[in-house]
Amino acid sequence: MNLKSIRQMARNFGVKNYSRLRKEDLIHAIQEKEGHSPCFKKITDCRIMDCLWREDCQKSTLA
Repeated sequence: MNLKSIRQMARNFGVKNYSRLRKEDLIHAIQEKEGHSPCFKKITDCRIMDCLWREDCQKSTLA
């Protein structure tokens, strides 16, 4: 997902200062707003297959 789309999603969730946050911080904020743990890029062998961020998250932690 590109940064513009992530910023729009963060805006829709009511994340404050969304335009100033880095991609990783935006995703963490969105995960928290959704009621999930802010785990993006923190788990190397994630077993959650239906996560919206899985593709970006797992390719960067395994690379």
